[in-house]
Amino acid sequence: MSPLFYFDTMSMGKLPVQIISMKTCKYILFFFLIFVIASANAQDIHWSKDGLSFYQLEDNQITRTTLPGLEENVFIGKSSLQVKGVSLQVNDFTVSEDGKTVLLFTNAKKVWRYNTKGDYWLYNVTSGKLKQVGTARPVSTLMFAKISPDGTKVAYVSGYNIYVEDIITGAVITLTKGGNRKLINGTFDWAYEEEFFCRDGFRWSPDSRNIAYWQIDARKVKDYLMINETDSIYPVITPVEYPVAGEAPSPFKIGVVSVKGGPTKWMGIPSDPLLQSYVPRMEWAANSSQLIVQHLSRKQNASDLLLCNIADGSANKIYGETDEAWIDILALWDEDYAYGGWDWINNGKEFLWASEKDGWRHLYRISRDGKSETLVTRGAYDVMDICSIDEANGFVYYMASPTNATQKYLYRISLDGKGTAERLSPSNQPGTHKYDVSPAGNFAYHSFSNYYTPDASGWVSLPTHKALGEDVVNNAIAKSQKPANIDFFSITSADNITMDAWMVKPKNFDSTKKYPVVFYVYTEPWGQLVQDKFGTGRNQLYAGNLADDGYIYIAIDNRGTPVPKGRAWRKSVYKKIGLVNIRDQAMAAKEIFKRSYIDTGRVAVWGWSGGGSATLNLMFQYPDIYKTGIAIAAVGNQLTYDNLYQERYMGLPADNRQDFVNGSPITYAKNLQGNLLYIHGTGDDNVHYNNAEMLLNELIKHNKQFQFMPYPNRTHSISEGEGTFKHLSTLYTQYLRKNCPPGGR
Repeated sequence: MSPLFYFDTMSMGKLPVQIISMKTCKYILFFFLIFVIASANAQDIHWSKDGLSFYQLEDNQITRTTLPGLEENVFIGKSSLQVKGVSLQVNDFTVSEDGKTVLLFTNAKKVWRYNTKGDYWLYNVTSGKLKQVGTARPVSTLMFAKISPDGTKVAYVSGYNIYVEDIITGAVITLTKGGNRKLINGTFDWAYEEEFFCRDGFRWSPDSRNIAYWQIDARKVKDYLMINETDSIYPVITPVEYPVAGEAPSPFKIGVVSVKGGPTKWMGIPSDPLLQSYVPRMEWAANSSQLIVQHLSRKQNASDLLLCNIADGSANKIYGETDEAWIDILALWDEDYAYGGWDWINNGKEFLWASEKDGWRHLYRISRDGKSETLVTRGAYDVMDICSIDEANGFVYYMASPTNATQKYLYRISLDGKGTAERLSPSNQPGTHKYDVSPAGNFAYHSFSNYYTPDASGWVSLPTHKALGEDVVNNAIAKSQKPANIDFFSITSADNITMDAWMVKPKNFDSTKKYPVVFYVYTEPWGQLVQDKFGTGRNQLYAGNLADDGYIYIAIDNRGTPVPKGRAWRKSVYKKIGLVNIRDQAMAAKEIFKRSYIDTGRVAVWGWSGGGSATLNLMFQYPDIYKTGIAIAAVGNQLTYDNLYQERYMGLPADNRQDFVNGSPITYAKNLQGNLLYIHGTGDDNVHYNNAEMLLNELIKHNKQFQFMPYPNRTHSISEGEGTFKHLSTLYTQYLRKNCPPGGR
C-alpha cells in the first residue's frame, strides 16, 4: 500500500497523514502536520543555476533572494501578473535556464493526488509581457509544461497527447496523436502515478531537438467503476484503469520524437509478453543521442539499467541487480526524484547509484558502460536521502542516522569513495533535520524539529552550518521544554526483535494506577511512526487530548517499516505482510503489558490505510490482546489492492497465492471478539469500497457484531464534504471513550 503522507497523497498501504497534503505520497490524518508545513517551505525554493540566489512565490508575486546576505527583491510583482485587469493566481513557476523567461502555472486542478492540470503563461523578463500557452486547448488541461533548454519552445501534455509550442510565434506542433484514457502519452495510469510517483512523462533533449516520452497502454487493464451516488439523482460512474494483484500491468513504450513532428522512434526495451514489466525511470543520458532507462521485472526484484540509442532504438544493458525480495527505486525513498533526475558526474562518464546489495543502502559511482563501480558511502548505516552533489569540490551531501533510527541528519562524503563521512548537522540539535541544499553545496535552507521543539527553519552556510542571520533553530531549542509524559524507548519481544517505540503517559500519571492504552499502528513498508519530530504523540483525530483524559498512547515500528536499520530489517516481511509485522506488534504489546500501570482489559488499536489493515489483523489474530479497534480505509483482502504495490512486497498470486490469503484480515474475521468500528469512503479510488464489503460479508457470515460507517463518495482521505472531519472525529472519539473508557483505576 502506498503511504498517506498527506491527505491527498494517500495510497492503500501508505500511511494516511494527519492533516494535509504532500506528494507523495502515504500517513495518518494530521500526525506530522507541522513538519509537513516546514517541508513545503523548503520545496517552494527555486534555485538559480549558480546556487547564489533563489526564487520564491510569496503573496502571489515572485521574489529573488541573494545569498549569503539574504537580500530579497521583487522579481515579478503583482502588477506584472495582471491580465485584462484580473490578477493571475499563480500556483507554481519555473525559470528558464537563461533566466529570460518564467513559466507560470495557474488554475490548477487535481488529478488523483496532486494539482497537475492547469493553465500556463510565459512571462518575458526583459519586456515584462505575459503570453498564454496552449490557448487552443481546453481550460485547465495542460500538464507538466517545460521550457526547452535553449529557451525557444515550451512543451506540454493535454488530453493524453504531447504538444510543442514556439515561444515567439505561438506555432503549435502535435507530437503524438490518438491519446486517450487508455492510451496515455507523456503521463501515466493510476498505478504508475500512485506507486512509482510517475506523473511527468516526457523529457526535453539537452539540445532541444527531441522529446523522449513514456506511452502507457492500458487498453487491456480492467476498469474499476467508481460510483458517485451523491451529486445527482442518478448515479454517475467513473471508470479507472486499476490492475489488482495478479493482473498484468499496462505495457509501456519509451519513444523519441522530433520537435518538428513526425514518427516516433521506439526504443527496443525487452519485456515479458505475458507478465509485462516496468520502466519507472527514464532520462537523457547526459547527451542528446542516448537515453538511460531503469527496467524492472514484474516482481520488481530485478533491475537493469539500459542505454538506448535514439537513432536505431537499440537498448543495451550496462548494469544489473537482483534482490531476493524487492528493489526500491530511488523516488520511493527520496521523493526529490519523483519528477525526474539522474545524477551524472565526471562529464557524463559516471553516475551515482544507490543499492542495498551489501545489506545497507549505499551510494556507488557507476561508469557509463557499467564495467566499474566505486563504493562511495560505507558502513553499517543507510543513506536516507540524497541532498546535493557538489562535484566541483568533490562531495555528495546526504541524510543518514547511523545510531538512532528515529532521527535524521545531514552528512557529506568525498565522491571518490576514499573519505570518511562527516556529519554537518550540529551535535546540539538532536532530532529530525531537512535541508534544501544549493546546487554548489554552499548554502541550505534548514528545517529542524524534535518531539519537544516546534519546527524551526532558517538559512545556513555549508559545510560550517553557520546560520545566515538569526540562528532560528538554536533559539527555538533554547526556548523549548521536554514534556515529562513522552518517552522514546526500545522494546525487545520474546522473538528477540528490538523495536523503537514512543509512549505518551496520562497527565498527572500515577504509577500505582492502571490506565487504558491506545496503540497507533501502520506496520507496512510505507510508513515510519516512531520519529523524533514535533507532533509525535498527538492524535488529532481524537476530539480532545488523550493524555488529559487518562489514556496511554503508544506507537511501535516493527520489522518491515522503512526505517534506517538495513535491508534485512526492511525486507523481512517479504511475502509475509499481515503475519510478521502483526506478530511483532502483538509480541511488543505483551512486553509492554508487563508494566504494572497498563490495564490489559482496556486495550485499543487504530490505524488508517495500511494501519487500518493492521488494526483488523491485530483484532482478528490476537483477540486476547486487543479489545477495541478502529480501522479506517483498510485493505481487508490483499487480492483487491493494486498489483504494483502488493506484488512488490508479496510476490505474484500465481506463484504464492496462499501468502496473500494468509496475510489478509478477511481470513481471520471469524475470530473477532472485541469491539470493532470499521470506516470506509465509498469513493475511495485507492482502497476500493468493494474490498470493504467483502470484509463485511465475512463478518456477517460468522455473526460477528461490529459498527460500520461508510462515508458517501469520500476518497481515501475521507476529507471531502462539509462537516466530514468533525463527524469522523466525533465518531472516533465517542466510540473509543465508550468501548475503552479513559482514566486511571
